[in-house]
Amino acid sequence: MSEALQSASSLEAIEADRGPHRAYKDDIPTAVAPGSQNALWGAVVSMMLGVFGLVTAEFLPASLLTPMARDLGVTEGVAGQAVTATATVALITSLLVATVTRRIDRRLVLLAFSILLVASNLLVASASSLPALIAGRVLLGIALGGFWTMSAATVMRLVPEALVPRALSILFSGVSAATVFAAPVGSYVGDIAGWRAVFLMAAGLGLLALVVQFATLPRLEPRGHARLRTLWEVLMRPQIGLGMVAVTLVFTGHFAFFTYIRPFLETVTGVGVSTMSAILLGFGIANFLGTFLGGFLLERSLRLTLAAMPLAMGVLGLVLAGLGSAPVADAVLIALWGLAFGAVPVAWTAWITRAVPDETESGTALIVAVIQLAIALGAAGGGTIFDVSGAGGVFVGAGLVLLLAVLLILAGVGSRLVTAAA
Repeated sequence: MSEALQSASSLEAIEADRGPHRAYKDDIPTAVAPGSQNALWGAVVSMMLGVFGLVTAEFLPASLLTPMARDLGVTEGVAGQAVTATATVALITSLLVATVTRRIDRRLVLLAFSILLVASNLLVASASSLPALIAGRVLLGIALGGFWTMSAATVMRLVPEALVPRALSILFSGVSAATVFAAPVGSYVGDIAGWRAVFLMAAGLGLLALVVQFATLPRLEPRGHARLRTLWEVLMRPQIGLGMVAVTLVFTGHFAFFTYIRPFLETVTGVGVSTMSAILLGFGIANFLGTFLGGFLLERSLRLTLAAMPLAMGVLGLVLAGLGSAPVADAVLIALWGLAFGAVPVAWTAWITRAVPDETESGTALIVAVIQLAIALGAAGGGTIFDVSGAGGVFVGAGLVLLLAVLLILAGVGSRLVTAAA
C-alpha cells in the first residue's frame, strides 16, 4: 500500500510544479506550496470526516433494509434499489465532476458535496414513499461520486510531498471506520429508535464534517485541463479495460453479498437483532484488519493478492449459501469474508498506480466509476435474485461472479500486473 501511495504522491508533486499558487485574501488559509514543510492536518482530518460520513450513509441500507422495506410497503429487493440509485448516480458524477467543475475553487466544490450529504440523509429520514427515498439517495450519489473522486488529489495538496502517504492513510481510515461503524450501529440503533433516527444521526455526522471543512479547508484553485477523452485513452490501453471488467466483477459479487446480508442473517441464519449486530461488528473489524493484510500481501505478490481475495470470497459465499442455519459458523465465515475484502481496494489501488503511472488521476477516476457501477449491478441483480430465490440465492450468485473474476484475473490481468510491477 505504501508503494502505491508513494507513486501517487510523486505524480501529484510533478503536477504541483506546473504552476504557482495564487495568493488569497481574507483569513482562509492557502494550500501548501511545493517545497513547503507545513502541513494542514486539520484540513486532512476534515476530508477524512467527509469520507466517513459519505461511506457510512452509503452502507446504512445493508443493516436497515428489512425495516425500511416494511415501513415503505415494498419488498427488500425493491428497497435495495435505493443502493442501486446511489451507485448509478455516483458513477456518472465521478466521470463528470472534474470536467464540470474545472474552473471552480475546489474548496467550494467540496463544501457543496458535504451540503448534499446532509440534505440526502434528511430527505431519506423523512421519506414516506419509495420515490422520496430514491430522491434522497440520488443526492447521496452526487455527493459520494464527486467528493470521493476529488478527495485523494485534494489531500495531496494539503501536506508536503514527504507526508502524503501519512495523509492518505488518514483519509482512507475514514472508509475503514465507516465499515466498522455503519452496519452494526445502524442495526442496533435502528432496532431501538427506528431506521429514520439512524439517518438523522448520519445527517449529524455530515454536518460535523461540513463545519470542520468550512473552518479548515484552504482555497484550492483548479489545476490541469480535465477532459473526458483522457479517461477513454487510459481505458483503451492494453489490459486496462480487462482489468476494469475484473474490478467490476469483484465488487459486484461483494456488494450483492453485502446489500442483502441482513435478510440472509434473518431468514437463513435465523438470528435476532442483537446477534446480527455482533456478527456485523465482527465483519467490520475483520474488514479493517484486512487492509493491513492487503499491505502485507502486496509486498510479496500483487498478482497473488488480486486473485486470492476474490477466490476466498467466492468460496465463502457458496459455503454460506449451503450451510443453512448455523449462527456460529456463519459469523466466522462472514468475518473471513470481511477480512478478504479488506485487502481488495488496497490491491486494486496499487494495480492502477503501477499500470498507468503517467495518468494515475484518470485511472483512479475510472476505478471509482467501475466500483459504483459494480455496486449498482450488485444491488440490482441481488434484488432480482432475492425476490425469486431468497438470500441464499443471492449468495450463490455472488460467489459465482467472484469465481468468474478470479478466472479473468489469472487469464489476462495477472500478466499485465507482472509487467507493470517490474
